[in-house]
Amino acid sequence: MILTDPRRYLIPATILACLALPLAAQEPLSASDWLSGSVRGPQREASAWRPGDERPPRASDTPRARPVAESGTVGPVQVTRLDGGDPDAAGISTARRAGLPPDLWQGSDAATLAEAIRRTPARLPAMTALLDRVLTTQLMPPQIQGPDQRGALFMARANRLLDMGALNRAQSLLIAAGQNDPESFRRLFDIALLEGDESRACHIMNNTPGIAPSFAARIFCLAQTGDWAAAAISLYGAEALQLIPEDQVVLLTHFLDDAFVDSGVDLDLPAAVSPLDFRIREAIGQPLPTAPLPIAFAHSDLRVNNGWKARLEAAERLARAGAIPAGDLRSIYAEQKPAASGGVWERAGAMRTLEAALAADDPAAALPAAFDQFRRADMADVLAAMIATDLPEGGSGRAADITAWLRQWQGLLVADPVQPPEILTSAPPATAPDTRKGEALLEAMADIDAALDGDLARAGRGLQMLRAFGLKSDADLAQAQISLLPVMSPLEQ
Repeated sequence: MILTDPRRYLIPATILACLALPLAAQEPLSASDWLSGSVRGPQREASAWRPGDERPPRASDTPRARPVAESGTVGPVQVTRLDGGDPDAAGISTARRAGLPPDLWQGSDAATLAEAIRRTPARLPAMTALLDRVLTTQLMPPQIQGPDQRGALFMARANRLLDMGALNRAQSLLIAAGQNDPESFRRLFDIALLEGDESRACHIMNNTPGIAPSFAARIFCLAQTGDWAAAAISLYGAEALQLIPEDQVVLLTHFLDDAFVDSGVDLDLPAAVSPLDFRIREAIGQPLPTAPLPIAFAHSDLRVNNGWKARLEAAERLARAGAIPAGDLRSIYAEQKPAASGGVWERAGAMRTLEAALAADDPAAALPAAFDQFRRADMADVLAAMIATDLPEGGSGRAADITAWLRQWQGLLVADPVQPPEILTSAPPATAPDTRKGEALLEAMADIDAALDGDLARAGRGLQMLRAFGLKSDADLAQAQISLLPVMSPLEQ
C-alpha cells in the first residue's frame, strides 16, 4: 500500500546510521557526466541489514560447530577467490581473436590511455567496430604508478562503451571483470535502469555484499520490492539529515505519495538527468523524451511496451551509432505497416517495399527509392548493414550501382569497386612502434576519422599505421568507406 504521508513516520537514529553514507563518498567519479552516481560505495559498510528484512539471528542463537567430524569421509571442497584480479586485463574476447597485439597497452601510462580512449573519435563504421574491439579485448594491463591507478583504464573503457550506447557490451565487460566494487556496480545498476529492468537492478543491489547504495537508490528499490513503509521512513530520515538533495526529495516524494498522482504539478527538469531520475519520472507519469538525452537513454524506448514510432526512432538512432546490430532495426521495421507519412514512416514504408522485392528476388525496382530515403536521413550506411549481403550482384542501371556501393561499404567483393582518391593512398608506409602501441593505434584511428572533415592526407597516414599493426582488413574497409562517402553521404539541400 502506498503511504500518503511519509513524514508521519519516525526513524530511529540507529537505522539511519546503518543506511548513512559518508558525504565525502558522494562525489561521482565517472568520466561520463550522465552516469547517475545513484550508487556510490562508502568507505565501509557496517551492516547489510535494512528496514523490511528479518531480524538477523543473535550469536547465541546460532548453533556452534561440533569439535569433531561425524565420519571419516572427505567433505565437499569449497573454493574462494582471494582476489578479483586486475580489471585492466579484463575483456570479453582474446587478443588473438580480436586481431590485436596482446601488449597493446604496454609502455603507456594508464591515465594517458584513459584520456586517449575518451578523446578518440569513431564516426566511420569501420572505426566504430575497431574501437569496440579495442575496448572489449583482454590485453596485458599497463604499468601503474600507484594503487589509485588500478582499474582506471578499465573504467575508461566501460565509460566509453556507455557513451557509445553499447549497453550490452559494457555490461558484458563489467561482468567479465568480476569486480564487486562500487564503481562497477553503479554502472551495472544504471544499465539495468536504462533497459527498464528495475527488478534486476534492485536484485543486483540487494545481493551484492559490501556495496552500499545511495539513499535515493535504496528508497527506490525498497518501494520496487513492495516495502513502501521502509521507503517512506528512509526518505523522511534522509531528508531530515540532509542526505538527499532537495530536488531528489521532491521526486521521491511524488514517487511514494499517491496524493500527487492527480495534482497536476509538473516537476522542474534537472540540469542533468540520471538513469534513476529518468526511471522515477516515468513511474510518476512525467516521462522525458530520450532524443535530447545521451544515446544510452534510447535503449529505454526499445521496450515492447512503447509505441512503434518511438521504438523505430530509438532503433534508428542506436543503429546509426553502431550501438545495436542493424538487424535489430530491420526486425522492428518489419513489425507493422506505416501508419502515416513523412520522416521515419517513409523509411519504414520503403523498407517494407524493399523486403517484398528481396523476397521476390527482384530488388532492382525498389532499391533506388529505399536508398534515396535512407541517404536523405544520413542512414545509407545503416541500409548497407541491413541488406548488403542479400543483394545479388549484376544487373544494370542505377540499381546495380547502388548494389555495388552497399556491398563495397560492407567489405564485400564487387566487380567494379569505387577507387580511392590518390591522396588517400599516397601516404608512405608506416612502422608500428615497439612500445606504447595503444597510443599509436588510437592516434591512427583519430587520423582516419579526419577524412569525414575532408583531411584525406591525414586519413591516409592513419590507414598506413593500421596496416603496420597488421590490421589490413580494418584499413581496407575504412579506405573503402572513405572512398564511398561522396555517394553515401546526404546530398546538400
